[in-house]
Amino acid sequence: MMASSYNAKEEDGHHSGASGPGGGGAIKSKKPDNTAFKQQRLPAWQPILTAGTVLPAFFVIGLIFIPIGIGLFVTSNNIKEFEIDYTGIDMSSPCFNCSQTYSWNSTKPCMCSVPFTLDQPFESNVFMYYGLSNFYQNHRRYVKSRDDSQLNGDKSSLTNPSKECEPYRVNEDKPIAPCGAIANSLFNDTLELFYNNPNGSLTPIDLSKKGIAWWTDKNVKFRNPGGSNSNLTAVFQGTAKPVNWRKPVYELDSDPDNNGFINEDFIVWMRTAALPTFRKLYRIIEKKNNLIPTLPRGNYTLRVTYNYPVRSFEGHKRMILSTISWMGGKNPFLGIAYITVGSVCFFLGVVLLIIHHKYGNRNNSADIPN
Repeated sequence: MMASSYNAKEEDGHHSGASGPGGGGAIKSKKPDNTAFKQQRLPAWQPILTAGTVLPAFFVIGLIFIPIGIGLFVTSNNIKEFEIDYTGIDMSSPCFNCSQTYSWNSTKPCMCSVPFTLDQPFESNVFMYYGLSNFYQNHRRYVKSRDDSQLNGDKSSLTNPSKECEPYRVNEDKPIAPCGAIANSLFNDTLELFYNNPNGSLTPIDLSKKGIAWWTDKNVKFRNPGGSNSNLTAVFQGTAKPVNWRKPVYELDSDPDNNGFINEDFIVWMRTAALPTFRKLYRIIEKKNNLIPTLPRGNYTLRVTYNYPVRSFEGHKRMILSTISWMGGKNPFLGIAYITVGSVCFFLGVVLLIIHHKYGNRNNSADIPN
């Protein structure tokens, strides 16, 4: 058996030979068509970078970015924020006993009260967050451990959840609703806030649990199965609660508009965080009187129903009180980034201007001896 090789030149030769006087074939050429596009004759614009164009660009960028960065930085610093750690690691912490004794197998919740002081009043609406650290919600298998069809109200997925939910798919031969590791690890601490009156009594602070989830999550992505059927007990009949939950999903709230899969605390938790240290919106303290601060300065008490153990993964739990502005919560990074870029551009503009002034006026047509 003889080996054969392919040669483009030989093929071209055969074609040219076939197209000679004795052949009737047409000439085949590999040359691109004679068009402006294929022959690269399209009109193009190529900027010529000179000192007259580069220097003004650097100065304009610097003069624009620096004021914007200062405005963003000042706006971020005007946002008031208070944070308290209630994990209970230190023996002096009010929640120390709860952190040492409570686990997922505990049958009774542990209660603790954490006093703190606000040195300045909080105006406008105040947003209350819970924060966790060393909790990797961005783990690949953790992020995939959910069934979006089940959460969207699909009845077939309710009784036959996705295999991605393993090992939290079935419990006691019943499908888990909601299934998956994300739902199973739902944050379930209860936080209550009280103002300490001078006479020693406690005044509870109204905490609103409505409006803490994204509108698209609440109205599009999460739906209860059964449609308009308000009897969630019957809808979820034949399913099991997640392993670490104390009560089934249809008992999360007495309000039918905030129960089941459309419970806003549950929806907020199901939106996973990108970093191991994160915060999630828990409640909103709405301003009711324009003449009185939402949270006046003074002494407060945070009453915690300790249901969420974090000692097993060396985590920390925090409660954060924060106001917001037109740019969102407190985050000075954007302002610092604008100031840095603007300052660098302005500095480079000054340096290049000095170089141009010193060396740019030299005669480039120096005499060259023969």
